[in-house]
Amino acid sequence: MKVVFLKIAEAELDDAFEYYESVQSGLGFRFLTEVELSNTRIQQFPLSYEKIGKYSRRCLVQKFPYGIIYQYVEHKKEILVVAVSHLHRVPDYWSDRE
Repeated sequence: MKVVFLKIAEAELDDAFEYYESVQSGLGFRFLTEVELSNTRIQQFPLSYEKIGKYSRRCLVQKFPYGIIYQYVEHKKEILVVAVSHLHRVPDYWSDRE
C-alpha cells in the first residue's frame, strides 16, 4: 500500500526533523525512524487507529509527541498523510485539509 504525503505534511515532517537535529545530532534521524515505523503500522492496519474527523485517523508516533494524521483511500489502496502534528500545539489545525 502506498503512503502519500500532502506537501504541507511533508513540510511539517521536515521542520520537526530539523528541530530535533538542532537539539541533538542524530535525534532527527531517530524521529524519522519512528515516523517510518508508524507509517508501516498504518499500512498494515489502516482502519485500526482512532478516528478524529469525518475521514481522518491518528496514529501516535512512539517516543515523540507527534501524531500522523491520515486518511485511508480504500479504492486507491493508498494512505494520504494530511499532517504530522505536534500533540502539544494547536489541536485540529489540520482539519480544513480534510
